[in-house]
Amino acid sequence: MKKVLFASTALIATASVAAADVKFSGYGRFGIGYLEDRTGDVNNFTTDANGDIIADGTANVETDSTILVSRFRLNIDGTAETDGGVEFSARVRLQADENADTGEANSAGLNGARFSVIYGGLRVDAGNVAGSFDNLANYYGNEPGLESFIGQYSGVDYSFLAYSSTGSGSNAVFFQYAVGDFAFGASYDQATIAFDGVAQDADRWDISATYNFNNITAALAYGQTKANVNSSSEKQSLTVLTLGAEFGDFSGTVFVADDDVVNDDRNGTAYGLSLAYNLGAATTLTAAYGDGSADDDNQQYGIGVKYDLGGGASLRGGLGQQKRGDGDSQVRADFGAQFNF
Repeated sequence: MKKVLFASTALIATASVAAADVKFSGYGRFGIGYLEDRTGDVNNFTTDANGDIIADGTANVETDSTILVSRFRLNIDGTAETDGGVEFSARVRLQADENADTGEANSAGLNGARFSVIYGGLRVDAGNVAGSFDNLANYYGNEPGLESFIGQYSGVDYSFLAYSSTGSGSNAVFFQYAVGDFAFGASYDQATIAFDGVAQDADRWDISATYNFNNITAALAYGQTKANVNSSSEKQSLTVLTLGAEFGDFSGTVFVADDDVVNDDRNGTAYGLSLAYNLGAATTLTAAYGDGSADDDNQQYGIGVKYDLGGGASLRGGLGQQKRGDGDSQVRADFGAQFNF
């Protein structure tokens, strides 16, 4: 009798999941990552003459340059659709990464929820959302490496609204409307931003427009963050223009931005480009370069390769270099496998 009841309960649970249209998707990746002169916060103990710990804390010290890198990402999406064709959906993400400072494993955790309403070309997101820059066509371009560690956007220092995979994210609203070859987007949130080292509440918003024509996509976005600091108004802003094109086995992107932030040493023009070329035999080469005109901008450049194994699995790797301002350059490289599910 207990077995019959158990089977009936299992069928009811399965039916409820199917009716709610709950879907799971994501990917896993693992491999080796190298960063020249890697440093990070590690445990720091002070002991007495007998070896007993009398104080503990953390210290920023040089750690292993080569570590095991990994990520597990599981998206959980629940969707319902009304009789009138309006779609309601929600997403949470379960993710576990390595500690990039030490190479130790981190525990998996759920992030903040994102809620969406979609009807025709209109989409409205609320909660842990991505803003106009994070959603902008070709903002990220082709990022070499297993960890996508080289980006054409590296010279940007403005803190825009972005989707958080491991945290609660900003409780914000994003709007997008697409009609024909045009798409328009906008977002708003009340952010906590550091002005002169002091955390301040600020209004942050952005807008974007995208146009597709044949094999070329052009996108433009503008965003602003404004706060009242010591009875005066402080403002930061970012303007980004991207172009992307595909020509057979070749694709590329161009990135230009005007970056206006509190730190004068990071104000200026950010620029970059990225390329991808399909060599055939399931092999794709990628390259990216990013920099800025400011004295303390972050420069990155590198190349990568991807070999498709089929079934959603691939081998990936990259080699590049990064440097901020007049600081020392660091060589970075990785190689490993990624599988989608």
